[in-house]
Amino acid sequence: MECETENAKHQRGRNECTFQPAIDRLRLCLNQTLVGKADVVELALTCLLARGHLLLEDVPGLGKTTLAKALAHSVGGRFGRVQCTPDLLPSDVTGFDVFNQRTREFEFKPGVVFCDVLLADEINRATPRTQSSLFEAMAERQVTIDNRNYPLSPTFFVIATQNPKDSHGAYPLPEAQMDRFAMKLSIGYPDRASELSMLAADVGAACDSPDAPEVCISPEDLARLQQHVAHVAVCDKVQAYLVDLATETRNHRQIVTGLSPRGLLTWQRVAQAHAHLAGRDFVTPDDVQRVAVPVLSVRLNEDAANVVSCIEDILSRVSVRV
Repeated sequence: MECETENAKHQRGRNECTFQPAIDRLRLCLNQTLVGKADVVELALTCLLARGHLLLEDVPGLGKTTLAKALAHSVGGRFGRVQCTPDLLPSDVTGFDVFNQRTREFEFKPGVVFCDVLLADEINRATPRTQSSLFEAMAERQVTIDNRNYPLSPTFFVIATQNPKDSHGAYPLPEAQMDRFAMKLSIGYPDRASELSMLAADVGAACDSPDAPEVCISPEDLARLQQHVAHVAVCDKVQAYLVDLATETRNHRQIVTGLSPRGLLTWQRVAQAHAHLAGRDFVTPDDVQRVAVPVLSVRLNEDAANVVSCIEDILSRVSVRV
């Protein structure tokens, strides 16, 4: 048994050495794309390693699409993009059967979800019917068309953007959709130094689109890295802390709908990814707390101004059992 433990430790160390250069390249690439937002970049990487899906919510012009495209290109594989509009159909997203006159049989034409990274731009512009076509894909990484199941990529990752300020022609995301996202992030305005750097870099720059970022990790290596992160240790006390926090969300007087069991599992996976990025092979209560706002704000039925204060109140009420 002791020999098996040492072998496991040795293998874990080899994996960490193998994956760390790719993580460092991803960090560097994204920080060069989104200057001055290292905290947002770190949380976006956390979401990716946790096998979650990411919702970027902010006003136009702050870099939501830029970050999404950079992240998508950096992880390699197939990139899909859909501009969500009211006339977008569910079949445009998932695919559909067409009758082949030559073979006299129906053939399946895959939709945009058959990719490794999907950018759903302005997702709240799509109708509820079209939004719901992503439910199965996001939760189970498969789609069902005419009673037949079609598997998606093991690393299928949705990055959705939306503008919370402009409600004209928009459809609010249903709770079932929100609960399928692991995290919600807001980029915010850059600081003065970052804006000055951005202006200086733009002088003399080419007018056409910039080159796509380099591919920092292959889909196969990303899948192995995600599997490695899933084995980051979570002790009983930390899991009890998570359950106590979830219970508090359900009993909080200002929260209409508390954290679901799926949300609780997502919180643990995100905490594991956060611990791995911090260089640890075990989760601490600090990891749970640091990802609480992006994980809970996407699924607690509260307005943006109130949700952060509610989360902070919950964290202050619940202590780790010693």
